[in-house]
Amino acid sequence: MAAPLLIVVLAAGQGTRMRSDMPKVLHKIAGRSMLGHVLDVVRALTPERLALVVGPEMEDVAAEGQAAAPVVETFIQAERRGTADAVLAAAGVLAAHKGDVLVLYGDTPLITAATLKQMHDALDQGAGVAVLGFEAADPTGYGRLLTDANGEVVAIREHADASDAERQIRLCNSGVMAFRVRDLAGLLRRVGTDNAKGELYLTDAIELARSDGYAARVVVCDEEEVLGVNDRTQLAAAEAIWQRRRRHEAMLGGATLVAPETVWLSYDTVIGRDVLIEPNVVIGAGVTIEDGVTLHANCYMAGHDEKRRDTVIIRRGAVVGPYARMRPGADIGPDVHIGNFVEVKNATIEAGAKANHFAYMGDARVGPGANIGAGTIFCNYDGFEKHHTDVGAGVFIGSNSALVAPVKIGDGAYVAAGSTITKDVPADALGLARAPQETREGWAAKYRARRQRRK
Repeated sequence: MAAPLLIVVLAAGQGTRMRSDMPKVLHKIAGRSMLGHVLDVVRALTPERLALVVGPEMEDVAAEGQAAAPVVETFIQAERRGTADAVLAAAGVLAAHKGDVLVLYGDTPLITAATLKQMHDALDQGAGVAVLGFEAADPTGYGRLLTDANGEVVAIREHADASDAERQIRLCNSGVMAFRVRDLAGLLRRVGTDNAKGELYLTDAIELARSDGYAARVVVCDEEEVLGVNDRTQLAAAEAIWQRRRRHEAMLGGATLVAPETVWLSYDTVIGRDVLIEPNVVIGAGVTIEDGVTLHANCYMAGHDEKRRDTVIIRRGAVVGPYARMRPGADIGPDVHIGNFVEVKNATIEAGAKANHFAYMGDARVGPGANIGAGTIFCNYDGFEKHHTDVGAGVFIGSNSALVAPVKIGDGAYVAAGSTITKDVPADALGLARAPQETREGWAAKYRARRQRRK
């Protein structure tokens, strides 16, 4: 049987280069915090225990860790004295754990479960320590992996401590390490501070482990997978990589993205088959797009915002946009048409209904086959509370109408264009609420003549 696995995620860094009041690992990629991405990946390895190391007064990071992985145990690194010291902050769980330990970082949101599994497999293949490395295009600033003739890792040399010859090495350390040693906490307590920064480096554990007779091996991955995010530029680079990967998956899954580089997806976006997505579509968190949907250009949809965590669902065969906005709680039914400059929030639009131009439908149900005319507004908010509008099956709402909630329009009813409806309209009735038209013959000609005489 495989050895039990403890995963330790280090997230105590302040991230000063982000120039932010928010801890670095809480900055988001595709709508999810970097820490959330990492914890989601490590849970796929089904660890026996999961530990998160944070700094003092980082309750928000601890809370994010708990939300992303309820089984996580949080530990505080009282002083930031290096990566070995950070792991030792979880000494209590290290001492109690009998098995393998995987250490990684909360600011590497692109790492994959497949790579972490390779790390664990390396331990099964005889390594006492496995180091995740990559061939760097520009190795400046990275620790170098020093290997012997057999390809085993002899040491990891931080850039500041490396010789000129060692700085020519392109095989670099990602910081991710796996251990199968009898007493990891004891080994880490032997790490010293004889280096340029005077810190306790986790990387020094390699030489100590080898001196204890353990083999140290390297697992190599693509450089972009272990991109660490330290500033806003790197955050944008990580976002671009994540989006490229996810677009590729969507297209392999049967969706057509006309201009993939202009479509933005969320960490939880669900896209069905035979979906067509035109350019400049932004999809936020909590959105499901079923088979056969068309999203025309320049649409924005998100199930989560600062006030509400809900879902948006675009059901089979619906057509949305261009320039449409779907807000939390929008449920767009099969074969519905939502046209340009139409906004839907907390509303169910049932099968075959249409709202083709310039409308707002909030806190409502629109029945099957209904037609919502151009310029129609569902007046759902009275300044204090939201109210519901119910539009029945086959209803026709004329252009430039206002439905003042709470109000119900019965099946098959008509609402005349330009009406402000404040009372229920029964089924198959006509709702008409506007001043009668008055026509004054010859008025315009007399008005123009009067104006001319004043000049």
